[in-house]
Amino acid sequence: FSPSSGSIRCCTPRRFAMIAPPSRALRSLLDQTAADITTPDRKVTLRATGSIIAFDGFLTLYQESRDEPAEDDESRLLPPMAKGDAMGLGTVTPDQHFTQPPPRYSEASLVKKMEELGIGRPSTYASILQVLQDRSYVRLEKRRFLPEDRGRLVTAFLSNFFERYVQYNFTAELENQLDEVSGGQIDYKQVLRDFWQHFRGAIDDTKDLTITQVLDTLDQELGRHFFPDAGDGIDPRLCPSCGNGRLGLKLGRNGGFIGCSNYPECRYTRALAVPGDSDSAEGGLPDGGTKELGKDPGTDLSVSLRKGPYGFYIQLGEAVSKEEKPKRVSLPPGVTPAGIDLDGALALLSLPRSIGNDSESGEAITAGIGRFGPYVKRASTYMNIPKDEDVMTIGMNRAMDLLASKKGSAAKAVGAHPKSGKPITLHKGRFGPYVQHDGVRANLKKDMDADSVSIEQAVELLDAKGPAKGAKGKKPAAKKAPAKKAAANGEEKTAVAKKPAAKKPAAKKAPAKKAPAKKPAAKKAAKPDDSSDVPWKAD
Repeated sequence: FSPSSGSIRCCTPRRFAMIAPPSRALRSLLDQTAADITTPDRKVTLRATGSIIAFDGFLTLYQESRDEPAEDDESRLLPPMAKGDAMGLGTVTPDQHFTQPPPRYSEASLVKKMEELGIGRPSTYASILQVLQDRSYVRLEKRRFLPEDRGRLVTAFLSNFFERYVQYNFTAELENQLDEVSGGQIDYKQVLRDFWQHFRGAIDDTKDLTITQVLDTLDQELGRHFFPDAGDGIDPRLCPSCGNGRLGLKLGRNGGFIGCSNYPECRYTRALAVPGDSDSAEGGLPDGGTKELGKDPGTDLSVSLRKGPYGFYIQLGEAVSKEEKPKRVSLPPGVTPAGIDLDGALALLSLPRSIGNDSESGEAITAGIGRFGPYVKRASTYMNIPKDEDVMTIGMNRAMDLLASKKGSAAKAVGAHPKSGKPITLHKGRFGPYVQHDGVRANLKKDMDADSVSIEQAVELLDAKGPAKGAKGKKPAAKKAPAKKAAANGEEKTAVAKKPAAKKPAAKKAPAKKAPAKKPAAKKAAKPDDSSDVPWKAD
């Protein structure tokens, strides 16, 4: 508006006094003012907040604003003004402001909110927050709770199929009922009956639902989170791979994910993530699951950064079929998803790389990234690379040192056993070093040095442990013959099986004597049918 067209529409003062630091100085009086400046057509309204000096007092000699800038708008000094005064335009300073969404809950703010809603008690607040994190419903990041995909799924499922039990007033009322139960005011059985009556009805309403029906409901409920409209006229559910499929919520063995409706012809998938979420933003994945880095010059296939159930990885091309999976490699420790580019991705896809050949055996030594992280390999020997070392730059000397440490952990020969002549070896086990001979293992004593174990010490340890096992093993073998006789006298099946094969008449008498033994067995088997011996059958 023009300098002469603006006027003060409203001027609301609030007077307060400022006491000067020196005790003998005069205090000053300030009018805290909020002034609305409007144009004659009332289309533009500006507001200025600050203070107008009504009486200078000590401010005549000293003003704090000369030394320190004002911290907020209300502490700014405004020129004297009154309602209806014409305002002149000096300068225009554009300042853009965006309304920010409410901050996510912290531990303190969430507890405060639960107190307001009547959810939980001081003794249960800590356990409630811990359960939310233990079940991966939320994660605590920078002292703020951020929702996880599992939490979104559970919330959507309960809100649609068990709405009564996720309402704030239900939880608050149940908390009050439990307090009354503990105080002896109501019977706990009545509380359980009332709860079960409604819960049984909810179960009956949902027990016949199929997985497809549940997924369709969750897909519709969570669509606004995972497929927001970008305002460019493109369907946010359009599959970017095949171009005509529809993206939707899918369920796999590793949890929920987003997939194409043209599966298995189109195998496009992406993780459950909200575009712009902090977790996706850190990985540089604007669409929540895939970021195209460029083309591989050798194969002309696309190179992309993706996030799977086990973290971020690089993929070359797309999956053609279930049998032919594209090449993938996980990001090594120390490499952030936001910092990976095409050159770095191509370097990772070129793994495993050759380091050189072993000078003694001539075997090739390579470095790569496997299921358990970066490693060096020689023949069939693998050794993990420490997290603070780079798989792309590790050299021959360091690789040999790592493989040598792996070799040193193998069995070490102590000597031959003086009686059997078989070797005694020293091993490093889960519970410490031990010696082994002919399948017998004996742990070293705590005061023994594994590097200086003698053959005499090893034999002493093995003899202390070995004979006991040998004795137990030999005794059953020595009693095999008597055991058969006992079986012939006591076991019916063995006697019956052997007697028909015998032609001696004397052998036939034994079955006749054992026939009565079968009758008691039959009677014993029939005893459980007597309901008098089984109290729970009386009902």
